[in-house]
Amino acid sequence: MVSTEESRPLALPAATPGRHRWLTVLLWLLIAPFAVWAAARVLGLERGYPTIQLIAFTPYVALVSLVPLALALLTKRVWPAVAAAVVTVAFAACVLPRWISDSDAGVPAGPTLRVMSVNMLYGQADPGHIVRLVRSGAVDLLAVQEYTEAGRAALRAAGLEETLPDSVTYPRDDAGGSAVYSRFPLTGKGYRQLAGGFMQAHAGVQVPGAAEVYVESAHPCAPMGRVSDACWLADLAAQPAATPGGPVNLLMGDFNATLDHDAFRRVVAKGYHDAADAAGAGLSVSWPDDNRWYFMGVTLDHVLVDERVGVRKVVVHRVAGSDHRAVFAELVLPKVL
Repeated sequence: MVSTEESRPLALPAATPGRHRWLTVLLWLLIAPFAVWAAARVLGLERGYPTIQLIAFTPYVALVSLVPLALALLTKRVWPAVAAAVVTVAFAACVLPRWISDSDAGVPAGPTLRVMSVNMLYGQADPGHIVRLVRSGAVDLLAVQEYTEAGRAALRAAGLEETLPDSVTYPRDDAGGSAVYSRFPLTGKGYRQLAGGFMQAHAGVQVPGAAEVYVESAHPCAPMGRVSDACWLADLAAQPAATPGGPVNLLMGDFNATLDHDAFRRVVAKGYHDAADAAGAGLSVSWPDDNRWYFMGVTLDHVLVDERVGVRKVVVHRVAGSDHRAVFAELVLPKVL
């Protein structure tokens, strides 16, 4: 005969209070770095190396922040779940608008201007590829960074000046060279010398039927350490403000910054829209575009447009020989009244 005690099913050991506490502590420890990151992004607290560099990867961190939220919900930890949800919402408020087009605001009627920006990587980018992109996209205005004498000669040989006959060019042997090529006549040609040593070519553009346009090929220095971080901040602060009562302003180039950088958002706040952000393409990465498959891409190249300018679309294109993708934007300018 089998005893009643022996036939009774074995009961699983109940979870101990200590075990509950450790799981809760682990969840808080997992949430904490995401909360610090979100606070730094929302409050613009990036300060020097390496926080300036790290903040560029905020979209990836925002995605991973869903993990502690999911764990807190699955384990039914109320307060960790609330905290994780607040962090995730903060990230979403910062990142998701770049994925949503502002088309509801409408695009005003006016002349179309197609623009493109490309970093030539010390003039090594394939000139034929750049010219093909210009022709296939019917580009009217091209901003070039890391523009060298060899790069200028190669672009001329590839036929760029046949399509964009007017230009303002300042080649250099290092990364500081700059140029603007245009289908339309340029006026007031010149350059801006930044504290970091880079030049930014600029000019007025006479677009038929539109108000006068002012364009500048932007290229602040890259933040790569304590010294260059200071120069990066100074170069971004030196970017020109839009002039609502004057020419329509366009800033195009390699800003070495993303919309998650407070210093770059201050540039945008000078009277601009980020064209990719307005078109819902603000998460299209532009660097690095080479064989560094292990390195997550970020959005360093931008077309900033005067708030009077409409944006139809923004597309990024690979450029052979460069570590940056070209940024193409189709804009609508305010028409002359």
